[in-house]
Amino acid sequence: MKRIAGQTQGPLLTMPALIWQARDSTKDKRTMAKPTLDHPTLPLVKQRFPDVKFLATEFRGQTTLVVPRTHLHDVMAFLRDDSQCDYNFLSDVVGVDYLNYPAPTNAPGGRFAVIYNLASYRLGRRLFVKVMLNPTLDTSGIEDDPALHIDSVTDLWPGAEWTEREVFDMLGIRFDGHPDLRRILLWEQYPAHPLRKDYPVIGRGERETYRVIHRDDA
Repeated sequence: MKRIAGQTQGPLLTMPALIWQARDSTKDKRTMAKPTLDHPTLPLVKQRFPDVKFLATEFRGQTTLVVPRTHLHDVMAFLRDDSQCDYNFLSDVVGVDYLNYPAPTNAPGGRFAVIYNLASYRLGRRLFVKVMLNPTLDTSGIEDDPALHIDSVTDLWPGAEWTEREVFDMLGIRFDGHPDLRRILLWEQYPAHPLRKDYPVIGRGERETYRVIHRDDA
């Protein structure tokens, strides 16, 4: 698969776009439609935050807005509360580790990403919001890295409580203002965040040394 970097420019936004070319099983080359970045929410965000540098990408008709970490909560509150946006539903919060990912030169920088899947039922729209984070400490353990903190959105969408906990548990990203930020899948003393890509696929012996809890112990 070959990735070609492009640039889409509008009156209010200057944002990198990606054009993908692929070969199917019959070896016929298919070129996906050139991204237009014409999502109606993008100019609204830029108009509301004229001094903030945003990026955006589009793939298979789905638009992602890349927001600086320091402006995340303000932007998310605007997306929820503004009547022209009205993103009343947070479908999911996920984390990604881009370690050694072959990103194009115009891609937003950062090893980790937190991605929010927003939907406006009234307007029939969907928007992905992404925040990029770069660690400043060694990521092989569980040390609290100040660079891997972002604001919680649980005050905007209470359903984010469990999904933010999962991102914290698996990737070690901490959500400031979360009402109960603790592990949700692993035990509290687990010595790593296992979806980080520098964590061994087979683990570090945790599965061979954990204490078995029997039904009668509960």
